[in-house]
Amino acid sequence: MTDIQTPTPRAAFELLLAGNQRFVAGTPEHPNQDAARRAEITPGQQPFAVLFGCSDSRLAAEIIFDRGLGDLFVVRTAGHVTGPEVLGSVEYGVDVLGCPLVVVLGHDSCGAVGAACAALEDGVSPGGYVRDVVERVTPSVLAARAAGRVEPQEILAEHVRNTVDLLLDRSRVLAEKVAAGQTAVVGLCYRLADGSAQLVASRGLETALPTAS
Repeated sequence: MTDIQTPTPRAAFELLLAGNQRFVAGTPEHPNQDAARRAEITPGQQPFAVLFGCSDSRLAAEIIFDRGLGDLFVVRTAGHVTGPEVLGSVEYGVDVLGCPLVVVLGHDSCGAVGAACAALEDGVSPGGYVRDVVERVTPSVLAARAAGRVEPQEILAEHVRNTVDLLLDRSRVLAEKVAAGQTAVVGLCYRLADGSAQLVASRGLETALPTAS
């Protein structure tokens, strides 16, 4: 392992947010992307955040948060749907690697969310294992509609919040880390057009930033 000091959950969040702000402004610094960093982390990794996001090709975590090698422990599935492999990976990041922050990252124009909405409208689900992805997103769509949230961005935010809650409900390891103040879990919605990541859920992180509706 490297001897880099682990930041607090809030400091890790601010570090991530600062990188996104540079990306949005078009002034990325491309930190930790050189040969020196590659050599530094060869003995072991100490990322400051677990990034659980959608597999969408437009959501490259190290780019949109202006980070580099060894900074983020990235887990991605279509629609950021959760299964045993995801839970195990997140737990590895927080329990073994000591990450003080877990981020659930969704985005607008998400194909999985759109497919779930379409399946509810016309009653036709995709075939193969894509159906499994859609079925795991469907409860979030239903919850959003039950709460009167019918706009695409509102449904996306609901799905991100539900994923945050699901991680904490299903992972005792993660829940205990959050309860102890060692880790925080946040949900972000990414806007494809301007590259910004907006906070929509926070568990265990005190922040003055407003959350989206």
